[in-house]
Amino acid sequence: MAGTIAGSIILVTVGAILYFATNLHPAHVNVDAVGLILMIAGLAGLILGLMQEAMWSRRAGRDVAVDDLRDPRQPPY
Repeated sequence: MAGTIAGSIILVTVGAILYFATNLHPAHVNVDAVGLILMIAGLAGLILGLMQEAMWSRRAGRDVAVDDLRDPRQPPY
């Protein structure tokens, strides 16, 4: 899960660098569009990774039910 989040942050970073910090204009490739696509994909991956992390942490924090092993004939205390 941490790999998903880290990979998403890397995608957002690379996309932001391509979109905001480059002046490249190669033929047949729009670098700004590639950067924007990478940022959107990274944000989607980040949101999904955080949702997955929240589900796993909620699942891991559940209490385990224990059967009542007292003799039912005894009065409660």
